[in-house]
Amino acid sequence: MAAPQGGRMPLLEHLKEFRTRLFKSVLAVSCGFVLGWIFYNPIIVNLSKPVCDLQAAQAAGATNCGSLYINGVLGPLNLQIKVAILAGVIMMAPVWLYQLWAFIAPALHRREKRNSVFFFIAATPFFAAGATLGYLVLPAAIHVLFGFTPESLSNLVRFDDYLDFVMRVILLFGIAFELPVFLITFNLIGFLSGTSILRPWRIWIFAITLFVAGFTPSADPLSMLALAVPLILLYLGSGVFALLNDKRRAKKFAKELSD
Repeated sequence: MAAPQGGRMPLLEHLKEFRTRLFKSVLAVSCGFVLGWIFYNPIIVNLSKPVCDLQAAQAAGATNCGSLYINGVLGPLNLQIKVAILAGVIMMAPVWLYQLWAFIAPALHRREKRNSVFFFIAATPFFAAGATLGYLVLPAAIHVLFGFTPESLSNLVRFDDYLDFVMRVILLFGIAFELPVFLITFNLIGFLSGTSILRPWRIWIFAITLFVAGFTPSADPLSMLALAVPLILLYLGSGVFALLNDKRRAKKFAKELSD
């Protein structure tokens, strides 16, 4: 939707824009839900690997797989619905992230919108990188968590709780890796300078650590470090990039004035 002159919208137009973007996001996640429903078995086979080889158990006709179990009459149906929804959110993340940015974009001027193309290019690979890191960290994190089980006791895990934990970790890592995309995009459109990004670096590091400690589904140090350290490095890298971009922009402005 094009913004009125001056980049401003009436409140009613903002609400209509928000409704449109929300509807498109829900529609995209619904399509992802269908894909998650269709590929439900391959998804749970891959996600259950840190605990048991579900594919081998299915092929052998086994009645159990490690310490995982499903409880209740509606348990299998609820599990498939939950997995399909979370899979839809993860698979369609580029779409709803784009809709989030598109909701902000009408307030930008034409030149700022041209610079914001970086967001569309970088959002998907950064989300994919974060989700992949979350998936790779899972086996070690689960091993650490299971290690707290007292000796001579078995740890039975509800399959739906386990998959909910796994997919939330993957989603959290993916979303967290969007931090540099937002910072650099805001710098490219002139909203944030490199100095304003890096000056409060202590606050940023504390906020990142607090975010990781508060929102990481597991409380083990390994998974928290695996998210916090890359986030801090990405934050610092974004600040350095912004400083270099500010210098380039200042030189270009000075050259235009001299001409």
